[in-house]
Amino acid sequence: MTTTSTPPRHTVKPQAARRSFVERWLAMIFLAPTLLGMALFTFLPIIGSLVLAFFRWDIMSAPEFVGFANFASLAQDPTVRVSFLNTIVFVVVAVILQLGIALSLASMLQARMPSWLRVFLRSTFFFPLVLSAASVSIFMRYMFNEQFGVVNWLLSLIGIPAVPWLTSPVASAAVVVLVYVWQNFGFSFLLFLGALSNIPKELHEAANLDGATGWKQFSNVTLPLISPTVLVASVMAIISALQVFDQPYVLTNGGPGDSTRTAVMVIFESAFQQLEFGEASAIGLVLTVLILAVTALQFRLSRRFVFYQ
Repeated sequence: MTTTSTPPRHTVKPQAARRSFVERWLAMIFLAPTLLGMALFTFLPIIGSLVLAFFRWDIMSAPEFVGFANFASLAQDPTVRVSFLNTIVFVVVAVILQLGIALSLASMLQARMPSWLRVFLRSTFFFPLVLSAASVSIFMRYMFNEQFGVVNWLLSLIGIPAVPWLTSPVASAAVVVLVYVWQNFGFSFLLFLGALSNIPKELHEAANLDGATGWKQFSNVTLPLISPTVLVASVMAIISALQVFDQPYVLTNGGPGDSTRTAVMVIFESAFQQLEFGEASAIGLVLTVLILAVTALQFRLSRRFVFYQ
């Protein structure tokens, strides 16, 4: 009588456990560079900034704990107050222009036109976004120069006298906004273009049959359908605008006076020019809280104005 031997049951589980163990370690090895980079260049600086906000430190001497003294001095510093006011005004104007221009151009590209022209315009509108903000600002500084700038030369051809674009408080603020919007509207434009292309054509055809054309069709059909994209674009635009630095720093260096000085510029000047790292960290913490508050308010308001399909 012969008996057949069966393989032991316990041999399967160790193999699966060994394979799972190897996979976990391989995953950790591949994730390690990214996690290490985030820890060194993101999380540690954030923690360090939070701690420094409660100290007075100029690099040369040992840090001195001052509690909330840095925050108290911010409320009494007129430069800080003006910089935050400038930043808020800049955000309101720049974001409205950025989203308005991006949505208008995206709607325009939905009209009937040759495919090659649509591709050309799409690339043209997005191109400024890939350029360095500092290099663009240097170029625009020459363009808007009062003595030899191209803009004033073009204005002189139609009899308009030279405008002090970079030395007048109002004109310099307008130039900063225009340069920023020109360089950054391309991202919002692509978001809107993708959202508009996903709207079913049947909805617009039905709206046409009901007599809704032009603005009525846009406000009652198009805008509600792309409202989630509008929310995303507005959140990202406001967060980016609150951190504006390159354009005002290169174009006007915050001048004339403090008319174009922004919150991030004051952080830079406090830390790297005045060596007041504690005060700079306190300003950065206030700006972070402001960004979080504005973002939370946007998502709160989105419950009324954003419609999901």
